[in-house]
Amino acid sequence: MTGKTAKAAEKGRPHAADSHDMIRVHGARENNLKDVDIAIPKRRLTVFTGVSGSGKSSLVFDTVAAESQRLINETYSAFLQGFMPTVGRPDVDVLDGITTAIAVDQQPMGSDPRSTVGTATDANAMLRILFSRLGRPHAGGPKAYSFNVPSAHGSGAISVGGKKAAKATFSITGGMCPSCEGRGKVSDFDLDELYDKDKSINEEALTIPGMNMSGWFGRILRGCGYFDPDKPIGKFSAKELDDLLYREPTKIKIEGTNLTYQGLIPQIKKSFLAKDREAMQPHIRAFVDRAIVFRTCPDCEGTRLAEHARKSKLAGISIADACAMQISDLAAWVRALDEPSVGPLLTSLGENLDSFVEIGLGYLSLDRPAGTLSGGEAQRVKMVGHLGSSLTDVTYVFDEPTVGLHPHDIQRMNNLLLRLRDKGNTVLVVEHKPESIAIADHVVDLGPGAGTAGGAICYEGDLDGLRESDTVTGRHLGDRAKVKDEVREPTGALEIRGADAHNLRDVDVDVPLGVLTVVTGVAGSGKSSLVHGSIPADEGVVSVDQAPIKGSRRSNPATYTGLLEPVRKAFAKANGVKPSLFSANSEGACPTCKGAGVVFTDLAMMAGVASTCDECEGRRYDSSVLDYHLGGKDISEVLAMSVDGAERFFAEGEARVPAAHKILRRLHDVGLGYITLGQPLTTLSGGERQRLKLATHMADKGGVYVLDEPTSGLHLADVEQLLALLDKLVDSGKSVIVVEHHQAVMAHADWIIDLGPGAGHDGGTVVFEGTPAELVADRSTLTGEHLAAYVGA
Repeated sequence: MTGKTAKAAEKGRPHAADSHDMIRVHGARENNLKDVDIAIPKRRLTVFTGVSGSGKSSLVFDTVAAESQRLINETYSAFLQGFMPTVGRPDVDVLDGITTAIAVDQQPMGSDPRSTVGTATDANAMLRILFSRLGRPHAGGPKAYSFNVPSAHGSGAISVGGKKAAKATFSITGGMCPSCEGRGKVSDFDLDELYDKDKSINEEALTIPGMNMSGWFGRILRGCGYFDPDKPIGKFSAKELDDLLYREPTKIKIEGTNLTYQGLIPQIKKSFLAKDREAMQPHIRAFVDRAIVFRTCPDCEGTRLAEHARKSKLAGISIADACAMQISDLAAWVRALDEPSVGPLLTSLGENLDSFVEIGLGYLSLDRPAGTLSGGEAQRVKMVGHLGSSLTDVTYVFDEPTVGLHPHDIQRMNNLLLRLRDKGNTVLVVEHKPESIAIADHVVDLGPGAGTAGGAICYEGDLDGLRESDTVTGRHLGDRAKVKDEVREPTGALEIRGADAHNLRDVDVDVPLGVLTVVTGVAGSGKSSLVHGSIPADEGVVSVDQAPIKGSRRSNPATYTGLLEPVRKAFAKANGVKPSLFSANSEGACPTCKGAGVVFTDLAMMAGVASTCDECEGRRYDSSVLDYHLGGKDISEVLAMSVDGAERFFAEGEARVPAAHKILRRLHDVGLGYITLGQPLTTLSGGERQRLKLATHMADKGGVYVLDEPTSGLHLADVEQLLALLDKLVDSGKSVIVVEHHQAVMAHADWIIDLGPGAGHDGGTVVFEGTPAELVADRSTLTGEHLAAYVGA
């Protein structure tokens, strides 16, 4: 056949390059996936559903997105790869047809106080350039307007390669406030929480955790000679008190031994404040919360900026004023600037700010600390950079993009996802909300259960097919909660008067006690400001927020909940040995893997290899420890149990441990019966981690429980169980206050407080108070309209 004939024969056939229209996954075994085979259509919107823990994130994030990132990293030189985080190959046989993946997840954006919405995006960088060009009086280059750059200058001699020294000077003009070092707040110590002034040092006057008179610390305080250890601290002279509290590290000699003396406050800063608050032990965290007061920096008034940056203005506005504006207002201010010399910059900045507004974050300000954003807000901030991108044929991976969104805002998010798809991109979304599942071109349902009972594909196809399928998702897709016929009567009220945190406008509201109260409203209306900023955080209030659990691969549900403690003691008592033997982080650890269960091999610039330890076969314990049994099982077999299995095991017989059984019962009540006790916390989903927190806090003695969007990450089938748990808390005499958007929770409430009417400066007022039935009948607010539609009123 001639070339012309071959070409003619090919006419009407698709081009070979157009045949790669699927992402093919064969034999995926990451986490709980069971040899999953699936073909995902490209340039379409695919939604992955299934109960929490069914394997959705394992397939989408840990397999497809992870392999894409690994392959991209391999295109760089070995030298560059040495500086990049290593990404191991996912446990999968074949991954074919994957494109560049951009994962937009709900991981927090960092808790560094210098990280803000502006620094986490391009907005601050562009504003700094704008002010460095047009600000008057001129403060310097872009660094002079940055609160992350300190001013510095110096001079001296330098020598290069042994040659004659040459004199050199340098000077950097930064915008950082020198008093608060760009944090906007300064810490102050409540001295009454550090010591009892009526006691002496020898009478154990210090009330700081770990700082008692036994051991070396006591010897240093007694022998330093800076004050009399038998004199009450309240009678110290100014010099003695200064030495006790503030003295910088000083070499001293006590009984012939060289030691270092340091004041209490430098020690506290070094020992406690250098750590992340969430990583502290509970008693240390409680001490820090009591003893350290953070107040607005008096020099920069919380703007974080040095004086020269605050004084430089453009059209009567300083960069501090611009960052404090609501983003929707800042976008309008930028558009009003008529400066042709920086035209391209103003265009880019305006588009960037308009993206915030379009994505429903126009109520934020650029100086908002990134660590204070909810998981949903953090994810949408990360989306900002991708909206105006000209890239196509990219795979975008989203983790519940509607989390934290009011039903009114979900349609806007759906439109953005469809826009990304229509530009020629593959959009993969892990989602539970029926409104978002409805826009899918293709649906993949995983399950049938969670943990070891999940990890399989239960359904693939369109939405109509899912409705008719007999999967858990299909059966619950049409679930609708009903408005209660009768509501509970409150036993009292928590009075909030003149609340003005963030955008709240002098709000007066009574939160009823002894009932289930739901605080709702569009994103940015002031819900969290009202609940977390105005309800007094005293001993009676237990707050379970969305802050992530800090934990390494060694942390697991047994260690986090305190379950391991009574279990270790029970093993020790039954076998007549020390409890520390039954800790894989202590004496009982396998000597080869040090209790990790795996051995890591570093391959320099290539991805490190983690292999199961040959010595303990992944059980983490020394073989001698596994000879000790309780109820016929060793400690590794107990940690391999599911919560429900362990609950039965510790309920009766020789293995009866009431303290352990009580903790396991709470884990079952929050819907975590399927997770294993020794499962690393790093493998738990966001929804599982929040429920683990809730289970832990259920042991607290507080009378008021404050929950922040507990339906985050919950499947439709699990919402019913959550409602039963909330009822159980209220019926036991607790008051439960829930910040929530889910209509099922609203319908189930005894009382609703609706904030709005809009977001940012358009919100901050109470637009409705009453029962769910009254809100449905009233329909005067956005929430009322959506709740009425949900219950079919």
